[in-house]
Amino acid sequence: MTTGEKTSALHQPTGAAKYFGTDGFRGEANVELTSIQAYKVGRFLGWYFSSRLCGNAKANRRARIVIGKDTRRSSYMLEYSIAAGITASGADAYMLHVTTTPSVSYVTRQDEFDCGIMITASHNPFYDNGIKVINRYGEKLDDATTALIEAYLDGDLSAIGVSGSDLPFAQKERIGCIVDYVSGRNRYVGYLISLASHSYKHLKIGLDCANGASWMIAKSVFGALGAQVTVIGAEPDGLNVNSGCGSTHMERLCALVKEQHLDVGFAFDGDADRCIAVDSGGNIIDGDIMLYILGKRLKSRGMLSSDTVVATVMSNSALVKSLDTIGIKCVQTTVGDRFVYECMQQNDYSLGGEQSGHIIIKKYATTGDGLLTAIMLAEEMCDTKLSLSSLAKDVKLYPQYVCNIRVRNKDAVLSDREVLSRVAAVEKLIDGNGRVLLRKSGTESVVRVMIEAQSLALCKEYADRIAKVIYERGYGVE
Repeated sequence: MTTGEKTSALHQPTGAAKYFGTDGFRGEANVELTSIQAYKVGRFLGWYFSSRLCGNAKANRRARIVIGKDTRRSSYMLEYSIAAGITASGADAYMLHVTTTPSVSYVTRQDEFDCGIMITASHNPFYDNGIKVINRYGEKLDDATTALIEAYLDGDLSAIGVSGSDLPFAQKERIGCIVDYVSGRNRYVGYLISLASHSYKHLKIGLDCANGASWMIAKSVFGALGAQVTVIGAEPDGLNVNSGCGSTHMERLCALVKEQHLDVGFAFDGDADRCIAVDSGGNIIDGDIMLYILGKRLKSRGMLSSDTVVATVMSNSALVKSLDTIGIKCVQTTVGDRFVYECMQQNDYSLGGEQSGHIIIKKYATTGDGLLTAIMLAEEMCDTKLSLSSLAKDVKLYPQYVCNIRVRNKDAVLSDREVLSRVAAVEKLIDGNGRVLLRKSGTESVVRVMIEAQSLALCKEYADRIAKVIYERGYGVE
């Protein structure tokens, strides 16, 4: 690993999965992820949790699985496929309809469901979709159970201890029910509202809902808190989620905040587990800066466990330095909010997140929650009577540039002496005012060269130097 990459084996991915990555089963709808596969996921989960209850004499109930979805056209197809599989296996499917990933996590945990399912591809374009499975504690499903789902998808029934050609179908009164459960989503909205201790009647807030899962919820929450709300990205048609809007396309919200003289803007992604903010000057406040603001807030209230914030290796090194100046340590993990949360759980840390806007505040949630993050930032603005730009002013991020290089052998690149020598030479030129991070993609035959330096031009120049030696050594694929 290169200088500055403070990870351990504890936080590394545990193995290569065929369908489920670090954030669920994701791919192009009806290409990599089909309705038949969705049905089989439902079949397995309905059977698996029903079987576990059969061995519990005290249960005296059917397995219950709650389902939410985002606004993609294919989400409806996958939702009904999963629900059909669940009920065919004898479990009940509770439908939240269009809602956010963190709301599914909240409802699963709070209402004691056996598991939760969110149908979403998060920040990806509309033609992709995904299935996130959430355990009874509102956390991402464990690897062992995920491996069993994959075995069933591949038809390996022996791996799940079943003889015959398929899982048994429920019959007669054992067939599951489909239950409308919009009340669960409404309770989540009420929960978010209850976390605010201020009225926002003096705040003018812009919201970009990415034409996604938060398109109704976000306005309801901030409207109920009294804010003067202006909303964009709230006209979903099934094909426009994340299209030129949301946390990955900040241009519209930045312009809106400046043009309408708003106090702050919040942009969410397709399933609203991310938030990126905009200050009154139209400047982007990313996940790194939000970690600094919220870390400082929690520390001042004695709520920051071990005075430590968890970030990833992609977080800007200026964040680490800025936190250090206010007495906060920063632990860095492999990229992925799953690994951030695992580190938080194992060490009882209270705050963690990613540059992309996944922020986990453990006191209130077990997953990244864009709306919760926005509320906590608004609370800090109200408590301190400071603008978001004032709260962020002590963090001066280094310009950052990422170069993705398609290669023949990722591991060979990362162990090549000539490549590592070039990395060391660039680090010497940076001289502590930034860093180099060379890492491999977890899903593609790609090596990522990330440079932080004093200017974007230098970042690109240094990245080119490293890319050049990778190609010279014969690893690159044009």
